[in-house]
Amino acid sequence: MRFNFKAKNSIGEIKEGVVEAASRENALAILQKNNLFPVRIDSQEKDSFSKIFLSYYDRVSEKELVVFFRQLAVLIEAKVPIVGSLVAISEQMSNKYFNKVLDEVIRDIEDGMTLSDAFQKHPKVFSNLSINIIRAGEASGNLRKSVEYVANNIEHNYELTSRVKSAMTYPIIVFTVFLVIGFLVVTFIIPKLTAMIKSMNADIPWYTTAVIGVGDFFAAYWWAVLIVILGAVGGMLYYLNTEEGKKEFDHVKIKLPIVGVIFRYVYITRFAENLSILLTGGIPIIKALTIVSSVIGNSVYEEIFLRAAEEVKVGGNMSEYLKRVSIIPPTVSHMIRIGEESGQIDSVLLHISHFYEQEVNTMTKNLSTLIEPVLMICIGIAVGFLAVAILMPIYNIAGQM
Repeated sequence: MRFNFKAKNSIGEIKEGVVEAASRENALAILQKNNLFPVRIDSQEKDSFSKIFLSYYDRVSEKELVVFFRQLAVLIEAKVPIVGSLVAISEQMSNKYFNKVLDEVIRDIEDGMTLSDAFQKHPKVFSNLSINIIRAGEASGNLRKSVEYVANNIEHNYELTSRVKSAMTYPIIVFTVFLVIGFLVVTFIIPKLTAMIKSMNADIPWYTTAVIGVGDFFAAYWWAVLIVILGAVGGMLYYLNTEEGKKEFDHVKIKLPIVGVIFRYVYITRFAENLSILLTGGIPIIKALTIVSSVIGNSVYEEIFLRAAEEVKVGGNMSEYLKRVSIIPPTVSHMIRIGEESGQIDSVLLHISHFYEQEVNTMTKNLSTLIEPVLMICIGIAVGFLAVAILMPIYNIAGQM
């Protein structure tokens, strides 16, 4: 893959160009080895429909990764060689794609590669964070503990994301059902209700005329409306799977009412926990910030933490830069400053992670309670409008007869 990049060198000059790498994470590593600090990296490859469709099949779930790393840690603790451990796990793997990846990893290790280098060839499966934690474990001689760190980290991120998804499932289902019922009512029920109004040639308000017109249009061309709706939904899903669409949606997510705060807290939790783990593993802060930025899951926060790494690289403080960023809570920058001054930044980051995780837990539990009144008000307004626009004229006409 080829990536367009914009980066700064050691004296602050802007450099732009193209780098070829297997993944975005590898492109970051190549730039860093050449003393370039990336500001932006964009893939030259355009997302095709077939590529997006196939990506849903060639994938490894977080649950499968957790089980894999847990089993690997147990086998390493039992003094089973790495190759033997991977073979044993691969033989009971039900995911054919993951099984194929593990077979390639085994061959690479047999050819003399380290476990971390073999994992690095598969960026779709193993994150840059996991690879660097394992590499640190290999260097320190405590691979089992590093593998456990990776398993705990993936499991924790999975649980955090699952809580947010679960909390949003109810309002999404209610809203979807409301739209489906609304389409059926406008298409098949309203035309029958308004038939009497039209036959009486009575004076009706403008909003009733508008509802009648919409109902007649839907009744005549419901198939075309359905095609447009499905096409719009399909087009939106396709766009959200492109590089540009993902970046746009990343901006939208953190600005949404109610749920936007939850997303921001999730990203803060990931940042603090992952950075704490990397610093505890002995990885330098500049490299750790760069790694963390690639696994946050939001391009807005990725750019923020890349710029924070740049600030540290030129002799500044991470806390001072984060203090100037509006979407970073003041509590975070203040606590990080305390950690920088006391030399306990990894411990402080862990406290930040626990605090915002508790905030996410509380807000996700209350999410349905917060959103339900809004949904009920919207549904009530829609039902009330139809009642006024359709039932009231029918009632008035019946009273005049």
